[in-house]
Amino acid sequence: MQNKIVSLALQGGGSHGAFTWGVLDRLLEDGRISFEGISGASAGAMNAVVMAHGFVEDGRDGARAALEKFWTGIAIKEPFNFGGNQAADSEALINSGPSAGMQAFLAMARFFSPAQLNPMGFNPLRDMLEQQIDFERLRKRGNIKLFIAATQVSTGTLKVFRNREVSLDSLLASACLPAIHRAVEIDGEAYWDGGLTANPPIFPLLHLCSARDIMVLLLHPCRRPTIPTTTEEIGHRLSEISFSSAFFTELGGLALAKREAEGTLFSFGALERRLKRLNMHMIDANDLMSQLSVMSKLNTQASFIHGLFEQGRLRAEQWLTENFRSLGVKSSFDLSRYLQ
Repeated sequence: MQNKIVSLALQGGGSHGAFTWGVLDRLLEDGRISFEGISGASAGAMNAVVMAHGFVEDGRDGARAALEKFWTGIAIKEPFNFGGNQAADSEALINSGPSAGMQAFLAMARFFSPAQLNPMGFNPLRDMLEQQIDFERLRKRGNIKLFIAATQVSTGTLKVFRNREVSLDSLLASACLPAIHRAVEIDGEAYWDGGLTANPPIFPLLHLCSARDIMVLLLHPCRRPTIPTTTEEIGHRLSEISFSSAFFTELGGLALAKREAEGTLFSFGALERRLKRLNMHMIDANDLMSQLSVMSKLNTQASFIHGLFEQGRLRAEQWLTENFRSLGVKSSFDLSRYLQ
């Protein structure tokens, strides 16, 4: 059996992270790919840490089981979830949205701060993660390199938590939406969602991992088919752009650096040699994601979560069929499209 080593970059996107769950489940099931490092922001960070902890527990099978337990728990924990049948049909996903209760909560969030709406800081995600993940064991025994992104509120800059720093608070900080949750404080610094400054970060995988293949699991659509016209639509699109701009800027910088490195006959530095050997891959579902509303990222009904999971598995199966032979050989994704 061929074994290819890759590093993963997992984008955040709320409940759309269930699509990433499906992709990861299929890659883990395949067994021909090993993982050196994983970077992630928000839901991508959740997937990264849960998967790495599952590996500590029981290898690939443990990772698959841990991801399933986490996302099933997300669906169950949703306080406004009225259930529904599991569905993999893309049309059913497109027509799905957050529950009436969640929409009412978001409407109130426009006028009240998180401290006013939730003065006790209730967060069911905290309890679920605390029960499922032994962070001390993960820090001591985890073999996958983790890079968890958060945004430092005071400076507006990126903070990357590595394995020895990964904790319940750093993981919650990576997924802390400013309009919904109060900032997470760690060692006297307040943090918000990592997607604001890197969604996900690529540079740690370039500088701190040796795998020549980096695979990006993308959730945000590269292009929306329609122009927003209402105040609500414009606000949602602005939010989505803010959570994507840093990532696309980083890809542009990486594309420029790789082009310059490949343009030289001799490689004198380690980074230059690394860039020459680097292969980039991307798994996305732009046709589906471009039709899902931004609000659907807050839909945690079981039918929606499991539907995205099935779509992720299908997309990963397609990618493996078309591109597995490229791993370790060449890029299957044209990075130069991000050159300005």
